[in-house]
Amino acid sequence: MVSTRNIKSLDFYRKIPRDLTEASLSGAGLSIVAAFCMMFLFGMELSNYLAVSTSTSVIVDKSSDGDFLRLDFNLSFPSLSCEFASVDVSDVLGTNRLNITKTVRKYSIDSDLRITGSEFHSGSVGHAVKHDDVDDGEHEEGSFTLNSQNFDMVSHEYPILVVNFYAPWCYWSNRLKPSWEKAAKIIRERYDPETDGRILMGKVDCTVSGDLCRRNHIQGYPSIRIFRKGSDVREDHGHHEHESYYGDRDTETLVKTMEALVAPIPVESGKHGPPADNSTNAVKRPAPLTGGCRVEGFVRVKKVPGSLIISAHSGAHSFDTSQMNMSHVISHFSFGRKISPRILSDARRLIPYIGGSHDRLNGRAFINHHDVGANVTIEHYLQIVKTEVLTSGNHKLIEEYEYTAHSSLVQTLHIPVAKFHFELSPMQVLITENPKSLSHFLTSLCAIIGGVFTVAGILDSIFHNTFRLMKKVELGKNI
Repeated sequence: MVSTRNIKSLDFYRKIPRDLTEASLSGAGLSIVAAFCMMFLFGMELSNYLAVSTSTSVIVDKSSDGDFLRLDFNLSFPSLSCEFASVDVSDVLGTNRLNITKTVRKYSIDSDLRITGSEFHSGSVGHAVKHDDVDDGEHEEGSFTLNSQNFDMVSHEYPILVVNFYAPWCYWSNRLKPSWEKAAKIIRERYDPETDGRILMGKVDCTVSGDLCRRNHIQGYPSIRIFRKGSDVREDHGHHEHESYYGDRDTETLVKTMEALVAPIPVESGKHGPPADNSTNAVKRPAPLTGGCRVEGFVRVKKVPGSLIISAHSGAHSFDTSQMNMSHVISHFSFGRKISPRILSDARRLIPYIGGSHDRLNGRAFINHHDVGANVTIEHYLQIVKTEVLTSGNHKLIEEYEYTAHSSLVQTLHIPVAKFHFELSPMQVLITENPKSLSHFLTSLCAIIGGVFTVAGILDSIFHNTFRLMKKVELGKNI
């Protein structure tokens, strides 16, 4: 059997009897300093062990979210009517999607960008508007000429007032003119303004009465508005709640529409009876209450260079390009899936700056005060880079698209638009969390303890021997 004496011979830490040791003041001081050093270095090492470190690399995009990219936006246009606001998407592969409505919502806004009503519905624009055959012959005017001076008086006099806001230079206004005058003449004969007085068809030349057209938010020509007596809101500066007509423009259809408007009104009411509501006609929709529009929603675009375009669009209206103002305020503009605040907070634990360029355009305003003239298109050029963050177990924590933006105002000969050009980088940024080994932490801890203890012992030995030598020299001098 192995004796206890033989086992003790393996002891690396042999003990010296306490009676054979000598304590010193310098040793006590060094012991205290060494203990504080150990605690300080231990805290530093623990902090470094608990801290998160990452490595960043740039690799070829290995997207797992398909060939399409989601684009979310919330844009406010103080001078673009929801009646004509159109969201279009195009790209270098030939994709052209016009007037997207399925995933886009529009709200009328005032000059302070506040929503003034419920969602504005554009309705169907799938069919071409029908007109009378082209006829160059002269026709007797049947509609009543309105202007800024007599408009309010006439609108409060007749239960139904249907007005054609037009411009003489407009092709579509000239196409409408013959059928409008014919229909107005027929309606005037059937419902005489003097004896019947239930309806009146009028017209406004917007090149002459521009202030009246602006007051009614006319941006495209011709615009047919239906005013109903008693529907004006006097608290809102006397403005009228009215409807827009978007149906066919041939004489027969116009006459039928006018008769449908008159039908619910009793004959004896004349100019004094309020009209009944006739909201079942699909070709009539509420006209915009204000001249501005908020456009919000999302579209899915291909991962190739392309453009998101906001413009005034209509297949049967003309626009005065010199009066179009595409100024806008960007409340939100981002690419990719929406990131929840919790996930974003977890990601920022690894990379504090993550998400800083996810919505770089948010809160920015691009206003044209006509300092650079008319016909101004506002363009934004966006360079998009995908960023992925992986945790220590190669689990994907976040996947986001950040972008840089450069904007400019460009004069054009065409209808001004707000255009967002985007281009996705073929490379992506990969940020990976670097795990830290527990064994490395324990090794460093042992090194701290052993190193400080050893250095303190060396210093104590130096101080002790120095003091002994000084005492010997001092005793030698005394002798």
